[in-house]
Amino acid sequence: MSLPGHGRVVAPPIQPEEPTRPELLPNRRLVIRARRRMLGDVNGKWSKCLPYVFMLVAALSRWPKLFPPNFSAFYGLAFCAGAFFPRNVKWWLPLGTLVVTDIALDVFYYRSVSGMQLVNYLAYALIILFGTRFNHRSRFLGLLAGGIVGAFLFYLVTNTASWLSNPEYTKDLAGWIKALTTGTAGYPTTLQFFLNTLMSGGLFTGLFAGALKLNAAAESAKEKEPEEEPAEAPEGEETPEEGKA
Repeated sequence: MSLPGHGRVVAPPIQPEEPTRPELLPNRRLVIRARRRMLGDVNGKWSKCLPYVFMLVAALSRWPKLFPPNFSAFYGLAFCAGAFFPRNVKWWLPLGTLVVTDIALDVFYYRSVSGMQLVNYLAYALIILFGTRFNHRSRFLGLLAGGIVGAFLFYLVTNTASWLSNPEYTKDLAGWIKALTTGTAGYPTTLQFFLNTLMSGGLFTGLFAGALKLNAAAESAKEKEPEEEPAEAPEGEETPEEGKA
C-alpha cells in the first residue's frame, strides 16, 4: 500500500464536454428570414411609390418656361407607365395627372382652353398602349428606342390633327408635309418642336426605365438569394436523446 505523496501521481479524470444541443443553437434561419422580410417590405413600398414619384416629377416638369417648347417628361413617362406600372394605375395615373395639370395651367397661366388638348390625351393614350408591349425584362436599349418611337408617335398624331383642323394648311399631301416640317408662320418650325420632343422622350425614358429596371433587378436578386443553413453539429457527435428508459 503506497503512502500519500509517494508513488505515481494519477491525474484526475477529464470530464467530457457536454455536446451542444441543437435546439440551444441560435436559430439563424429565423433571423435571416426576418431580415429578408424587412428588406422585402422596404423594396415593396419603394416599388409602389416609384410611379407616384415619377408622376410628381413629370407634373413639375410642365411648369411654364422651365423647359423649351415640347420638351417634356410626359413622353417617356407615358411609355414607361405602359411598360412598368401596375395594371390598376398605368392608365388613370398618367392621364389623370395630365388633365389636372392642364386644368391648373389653363386657369392660372394660359387662361384659355384648347380643343387640341383632347388630341394630346389621345396621343398619350397611344404611347401608353405602345408601352404595354414592353416590360421589365425588355432590354434597356429596346426600352430607350421604344420611348423615342413613342415621342415620334406623339409628333405624328398631334401635327396631323393640326393639319386637319388649321385652315392655313391645304388639305393635300403638300399641306400635310408643311404641317410636319415648317408649321405656321410666326412660330418656330415644327421640326424644331419635333427635335425637342425626341430628345426629351429619349432622355426621360432612359431615366425612368433605368430606375425601374434597377429596382426590379434588386427585388429579383432578393427573391433568388438562397437561404443560409444554420450551423450543424460536428460530424461524429450524436444528438443526446431525452431521458432514455
